[in-house]
Amino acid sequence: MNTVDGSLSLWLDQVAGSESGSGSGAGTRTPLDGDIEADVAVVGAGYTGLWTAYYLAKADPALRIVVLEKEFAGFGASGRNGGWCSALFPSSLAKVAKVGGGRARAVALQRAMNATVDEVGRVVAAEGVECHWAKGGTVVLARTQIQYERAKAAVAEERSFGFGEEDIRLLNRAEAAEMAAATDVLGGTYTPHCAAIQPAMLARGLAEVVEKLGVRLYEGTAVTAIRDGVVTTARGPRVRAAKVVRATEGYTSSIAGFGRDVAPVYSLMVATEPLPDEVWDRIGLARRQTFSDFRHLIVYGQRTADGRLAFGGRGAPYHFGSRIEPGFDRDARVHGEIRRALVGLFPVLKDAEFTHAWGGALGVPRDWFASVGYDPARRLAWAGGYVGDGVGATNLAGRTLADLLTGRDTELTRLPWVNHRSRRWEPEPLRWLGATIGLRTMDAADAEEARTGRPSVRAKVFGRFLGH
Repeated sequence: MNTVDGSLSLWLDQVAGSESGSGSGAGTRTPLDGDIEADVAVVGAGYTGLWTAYYLAKADPALRIVVLEKEFAGFGASGRNGGWCSALFPSSLAKVAKVGGGRARAVALQRAMNATVDEVGRVVAAEGVECHWAKGGTVVLARTQIQYERAKAAVAEERSFGFGEEDIRLLNRAEAAEMAAATDVLGGTYTPHCAAIQPAMLARGLAEVVEKLGVRLYEGTAVTAIRDGVVTTARGPRVRAAKVVRATEGYTSSIAGFGRDVAPVYSLMVATEPLPDEVWDRIGLARRQTFSDFRHLIVYGQRTADGRLAFGGRGAPYHFGSRIEPGFDRDARVHGEIRRALVGLFPVLKDAEFTHAWGGALGVPRDWFASVGYDPARRLAWAGGYVGDGVGATNLAGRTLADLLTGRDTELTRLPWVNHRSRRWEPEPLRWLGATIGLRTMDAADAEEARTGRPSVRAKVFGRFLGH
């Protein structure tokens, strides 16, 4: 089970291998070396920043758009995630309806998310971005009777909001096992609204596309402060802009004044060697469906274009003070648990070699409600708080920000996540205590259900503080 040392992710290794063989995924664009002016300055060259730059440049080619990135395009979650371009929103339909102004607005947001998957597919095809796009949908497995009840409840909630079989359907044992032949499958759910992708290829491809559209992208340029249209960098140069977009997601706490807006929480992944056809015949995922199950502590996986199984999950600790460090990308205990969980799902993998193990920070707002908005008084726009569901949501955010920043009143700018304000996280040590209790609660909830055969009361209680 030897893994690549120093790897940021399987995805970034593949990108680097196709370019320079360095294995680092590092970019080659120059840093900002002097003060400049712009119409729009975007901080962060992940999906949010790149999609925003893309749609702004398309809407008004005359705009002077600058993107600033501390490392290189796709360095953060955009180059390390599970590769699900999904219609998932971190808060449930019921919560969106409660917080966002009613059922009709919740439905509008979910339908926009569903359509976003196809919009990403349209753009990557039109712009020639190769990212191993495969719209196979998502199967979520139920492997205990308690989980099957959760599957039925998930479908019932969607039906109550008017979503039909074309959006999500309940699977029986045979239907679920045909898609993903995991152990102990009793059923599950299936939605077509998801595509498996190679995430780093999407990020790096988008970076190249926006540059061709005239956007200036500076890598190796850390931003330390944003205030009143002035972006200050660690090396000294500043950008003065009519409008600034903060697109920093899990790295938001590194910018002065935003330390409690979003908490960075780590998610870790592993990947196997390319697997032979006879192994895939026993696993399934023939259409590259992304997959998960109904346990409380989230897991997620995909069959890659080169025949690997890439699989991840939560379980890594929150680090006091919202710290983000390279050493946190690896946790031997958590990576071991993720490998065991995957082999538990598919025992045929017990002798497979795991070639990669990595991780990274995602952004979690206090109320688990993603948002996008613009404050003209501060000349500041933002988007984020995707809680790990950002591959699709960032595209919707980029289109929405483009409308907001160009002053257009559209269906997108009227969605309920626009200008939503999450509470700030508590100061330390309360933030650490809350995040740690949450992680341990969900971990214990799965063990409790396995032991008792009944739904976890603690998970139900704590779920009120999450996206439910």
